[in-house]
Amino acid sequence: MIRFQRRLIVSLSPVHDELAAAHQELTAWLMTEALPIWWAFGVDHVNGGFHEVLGLRCEIVPAPRRVRVTARQIFTFALAGRLGWTGPWERTVEEGLAYFLDKCMLPNGAVRMVTEVDGAPKDDTFSLYDQAFALFALAAAASVVRDRSKVEAAAVKLRDLLMTDYKNPIAGFEESIPPSLPLKANPHMHLFEACLAWEEVGGDATWSRLADEIAGLCLAKFLDPADGWLKEFFNADWSVADGLPGRISEPGHHFEWAWLLTRWGTSRQRPDAVAAARRLCELGEAHGINLAEEVAIMGILDDLSIHDGTARMWSQTERMKGNVALAAVAASEVDRDAHLAKVVTAARALQRYADVDTPGLWRDRMNPDGSFVIEPAPASTFYHIICAIDEVGKYVASR
Repeated sequence: MIRFQRRLIVSLSPVHDELAAAHQELTAWLMTEALPIWWAFGVDHVNGGFHEVLGLRCEIVPAPRRVRVTARQIFTFALAGRLGWTGPWERTVEEGLAYFLDKCMLPNGAVRMVTEVDGAPKDDTFSLYDQAFALFALAAAASVVRDRSKVEAAAVKLRDLLMTDYKNPIAGFEESIPPSLPLKANPHMHLFEACLAWEEVGGDATWSRLADEIAGLCLAKFLDPADGWLKEFFNADWSVADGLPGRISEPGHHFEWAWLLTRWGTSRQRPDAVAAARRLCELGEAHGINLAEEVAIMGILDDLSIHDGTARMWSQTERMKGNVALAAVAASEVDRDAHLAKVVTAARALQRYADVDTPGLWRDRMNPDGSFVIEPAPASTFYHIICAIDEVGKYVASR
């Protein structure tokens, strides 16, 4: 079992040394423990697709599958291949993609929300969030499969459906047809992520135009104009929702949007987007951290009181991504190293979640007192983990 042994790496600065060491440890854990165990037990080798969760001794828990989890696992194994994992990633992606196209997609091009264990339909409700992850998974698959034509055709068909049937008259997309409230920032964040992924793998120009629209919607409507807080829930005209929903901010999403806006702002030469990203990260660090445990919590309200003091594993990965993106564009060494120090803190926190009896699994939720909720390991978190390791790795390799 890898217990994250510290390694000395000579590089640019002490904090860079720490970052490189943490990345090396996490990569070793990913390649030798996490990926092998999730391939052996997390892939459904009987019915196809992927299991939702694994018990903490690798018990397979039969349960309906959310399509978003299938999509995320396709991304995970595609990225594993690009990162050099020598396991059967290519077959896993090809088989996962075949399952996805056959069992998860509807005739109109959208994806259903849930399938049964055997792949039979269970819930065909439209979820904008799930459509976003479908597009994201298809981009990941397109980057590695031998024949990307059917993958790209499926993505364009879904994108066209969204733009034809679900377009909000102002910007972005509706949650359902007929329209329902509240409108949500989070599905748009993942649509933004999917558009940028398609841009990177050579998709058509519509992906870039849609990415620009969503970035503009975020800057104009999702962010509080006075203080820069990210809002989550909205009325039909994209004004902030009334009552409690309009008061909620999630630190993990602050970091995640910071990562995306920094990428987009850098590629589009939009310093305002990078400034907004920097402010999102500042707010997340200032008000969204359990200081005793050094972990990002789930939710705060507009009076800075805690709405949800639980610390999910995924929030730590997004803290890594947001800070490492801003470190790459920092104007001074002091600012760069401050961001890198936060990446190291988040990476060390991530290792606490992965310190379990069965190597390669993880805890998902930390209570405010630092104890963990005892529950099966969710497959949905793997996408967050491998993406964070990749982002840190790209930064380390570039220096």
